[in-house]
Amino acid sequence: MHVFLPPVSTLEDYLDLVARIEATAAELRLPILLEGYKPPHDHRLNSLQLTPDPGVLEVNIHPAHDWGELVANTTALYEEARQARLGTDKFMLDGRHCGTGGGNHVVIGGPTPADSPVLRRPDLLRSLLACWHNRPSLSYLFSSLFVGPTSQAPRVDEARNDSLYELEIAFQQIPEAGGCLPWIADRVFRHLLVDVTGNTHRAEFCIDKLYSPDTADGRRGLVELRAFEMPPHARMSLVQQLLLRVLIARFWKEPYGFRLARWGTELHDRFLLPHFIEQDLGDLLLELRQAGYALQDDWFAPHLEFRFPLVGTVVQRGVEVELRQAIEPWHVLGEESSPGGTARYVDSSLERLQVKVRGLTEARHMVTCNGRRLPLHPTGVNGEFVAGVRYRAWQPPSCLHPTIPVHAPLVIDLYDTWTGRSLGGCQYHVAHPGGRGYDVFPVNAAEAECRRRSRFLAFGHSPGPRPLPPVELHPESPLTLDLRQEVPTAPTPAWEPQAVSAPEPVEVRM
Repeated sequence: MHVFLPPVSTLEDYLDLVARIEATAAELRLPILLEGYKPPHDHRLNSLQLTPDPGVLEVNIHPAHDWGELVANTTALYEEARQARLGTDKFMLDGRHCGTGGGNHVVIGGPTPADSPVLRRPDLLRSLLACWHNRPSLSYLFSSLFVGPTSQAPRVDEARNDSLYELEIAFQQIPEAGGCLPWIADRVFRHLLVDVTGNTHRAEFCIDKLYSPDTADGRRGLVELRAFEMPPHARMSLVQQLLLRVLIARFWKEPYGFRLARWGTELHDRFLLPHFIEQDLGDLLLELRQAGYALQDDWFAPHLEFRFPLVGTVVQRGVEVELRQAIEPWHVLGEESSPGGTARYVDSSLERLQVKVRGLTEARHMVTCNGRRLPLHPTGVNGEFVAGVRYRAWQPPSCLHPTIPVHAPLVIDLYDTWTGRSLGGCQYHVAHPGGRGYDVFPVNAAEAECRRRSRFLAFGHSPGPRPLPPVELHPESPLTLDLRQEVPTAPTPAWEPQAVSAPEPVEVRM
């Protein structure tokens, strides 16, 4: 029998009604299924919600009051999922190890709205927003593959160019150390923490349930951080939550008072490469250690390796060339007609790699990709340089610039300007180099690793003498070579090393 529950005003009335229904069902020996309205919100009631989403099962667990309870909840969730043959990671067709796409969203709040730290101290939300903005590693290291202005959790500066100016004015409306009405924080940030369409839920910091005047359920003093994806292990998730707890504790004692950085196009050009994300996170952890919070860099090494897996390395003449996966934003395209109505495709045809070189002689060597020179940037270590490569991996029917062909395979060469030849290199394929097309996913990690390794070849450089590649420095992306851009025709500057050519024969008569 299906029993429809009506709405009630208090939790006591709801529990009394459920108890009477269960007693009646036990006396009649009749199985029942409860449906209808859920119980009213009450901080004394813990709930566990399961919501089926496309491809994932969303689990909303009850809040934790201290660190021990948080560890127990997270560990139990991962273990129960394992026993149910569910997981938080998967392998793509090409063998890449990634998350399932489900979020590991973290919610900040208190037992009641009056106990919420964000409503008691709205400057805490201001400090978190400013820290996340000035530290892009917090936005991209723990996120899913889908990032950018049209993703599920866009940054404030990814949506509109004037958002930072308006956000700084909003920061001035928040008093120090609390002392303001609870709806001030909601009114101040309501129209700034949104995506490009104005959706308040699709934001890096979601305040739908902070103190919204629309519904009673929206006035709960909660702030949801959405730029987190489920990591493959419970301890990796706990490290993320520990970092957030440390930041809250620090900003509660000392608010974040630094100005907002104007990243501009540097945001994607620099902080989508793993080297700069690791460097930015290391600077943040150093600041926390100086403030008395002993967070170690090694604790986040699994996150960096999982987010930016190693593609392969090759060593030629004492120079090491390392390739790693980088982040590439996926943009939602315009509306198109489909059999079911109107659809908007996501352009995932672009990919990005990081090329890091160690032991390079700057006056002699350079690195090229498909014959084009990489804009190598020094890392501060002698002989170490880094650059990014943005290329078209696939050519779907609906994408940005559909006339640009696929750039794969990528041929990476260590170019010697003194001889005008390539000393060696490697090749990277986006699919199996032999043309094998996989139609099933890998059964385990070993098969996935085989598929990844088969796409990297530690040989296959460009043979023969070649002219010196021209300098390619785009003003909006000086750290990344975009293969979709046309090759510049500007001459090589005089200070650039010139390739050596064979001397012309000279006739000598005696």
